[in-house]
Amino acid sequence: MEKTCLECGEKIKGRTDKKFCSDYCRNSHHNKVNKESSNLVRNINNLLRRNHRILEDLNPTGKTSVPKSKLLARGFDFQHFTSIYTTKTGNQYFFVYDQGYLKLDNDFYALVRKNQ
Repeated sequence: MEKTCLECGEKIKGRTDKKFCSDYCRNSHHNKVNKESSNLVRNINNLLRRNHRILEDLNPTGKTSVPKSKLLARGFDFQHFTSIYTTKTGNQYFFVYDQGYLKLDNDFYALVRKNQ
């Protein structure tokens, strides 16, 4: 019984447990299978990376404050963050990995960096 490649249908030569005729077909097949779920993850990771880069650029010293307009002008997306830290006083810091921000009065944000 001859086996055929799951991707292109070519006859498979070699090991009996092979499913693909080449690395190209194997990669192509798995990329198609994982395309939908990986697009969502890729898009969210890109947003998180951009947010992290913006916070890192605006906060070189590890602690500063900036107006909301400066964050928005750079394309910061307040909907995407990795964690929330609530202090004993009830303040909520939103973190994108190690870079965090806290909403202050007058549309300003305190930017902080987690010490590791």
